[in-house]
Amino acid sequence: MPNAATSLWDAVRHAPPYGRRDWALAAIVMAGVVLEGVLRQDLAWRPVAVVFGCGLAFATLVRRAHPLAAVAFAFGGFATLDVAALVAGAEPVALYSGWTVLVLVYSLLRWRGDRDAVIGLAVVALAITVIVGIDFPGIAETIAGAALVLLAAALGVSSRYRATVREQRIEQAKLQEREELARELHDTVAHHVSAIAIQAQAGLFLARSSSLSGATEALEIINREAARTLAEMRTMVSALRDRRRQPATAPQRRIADIEHLVTGSTDALRIGVRLSGDLTNLSPAVEGAVYRVTQESITNATRHAQQATRVEVEVTGGATEVRLTVSDDGARTTPGADQPGFGLVGMTERVTLLGGTLTAGPNPDRGWSVRAVLPRGVAAP
Repeated sequence: MPNAATSLWDAVRHAPPYGRRDWALAAIVMAGVVLEGVLRQDLAWRPVAVVFGCGLAFATLVRRAHPLAAVAFAFGGFATLDVAALVAGAEPVALYSGWTVLVLVYSLLRWRGDRDAVIGLAVVALAITVIVGIDFPGIAETIAGAALVLLAAALGVSSRYRATVREQRIEQAKLQEREELARELHDTVAHHVSAIAIQAQAGLFLARSSSLSGATEALEIINREAARTLAEMRTMVSALRDRRRQPATAPQRRIADIEHLVTGSTDALRIGVRLSGDLTNLSPAVEGAVYRVTQESITNATRHAQQATRVEVEVTGGATEVRLTVSDDGARTTPGADQPGFGLVGMTERVTLLGGTLTAGPNPDRGWSVRAVLPRGVAAP
């Protein structure tokens, strides 16, 4: 991705400030601090160490919302305690729970890619220099500790890079779907405008021939075609924002074409299609969306549904909406549930732009289902 490096540096990833994992990790750190305070006999400055350990637990809790502050508190606190111990002639404070600083370094590089990351790494480097200078543990231990910190930072950068690339691919999938809608809009408008032009020519001829009834009928057809064209344009253009490419002509798919998808059936995987209700006079955009969602869902079932023997497609036309359900009986009930595929992202974008909804998830018993509900759109005259 050409913009991945720039996004990696500039982007600030906004995560939930207090997620379940944050609470769990903070609880683990707090439990460790309490156990150290109760059980360790060699813990220097016990009250101060316990209070500081509680601060580390809190820093772990807010590590995603405020990673720079968490890193500055943890490393700056350890360095300050070592300086105070040196001045007082006491033993340095050594908390086993201090391992959490690695998590904080990871969080800093994971959720910050701008100057906060540079400032945080500078604080880490300065604190490590002070700590090693006061209580030098040996060359091997120093190298190992620095390597662990660098590893945590590298993991954070890697995770942020992967998240950035994935977000860019999701946006690309959405843009591709919008471009496909633009191509379909081009075909629809071209069809209607051609009909308008033909009827206008006929109306002019009839009007000049003093056939008022024929001219009136031609004008009525022109009025209906123009209204339908404007409605189609409002439906799709209102949400299209990417105008970098000119739409090109492309064959439009209809609901009737869904029955042709059963040709992809094999002895191992059977595809069944059932069309019911009123599926006539639908907007071309709605018909195209139903076809594309069905096609993508069957493709996903073929690729990801393990041990699936059948895929059922059901399209039902109602008075105000069209419902689509694509369900398989595969053993794998969570194909990409945590990170949906880019094809599904594109289909969701298409359905949403047309005023509908799309959901996907595992069935109660086994298999996977995709359900879409779209408004009927503009009915043909």
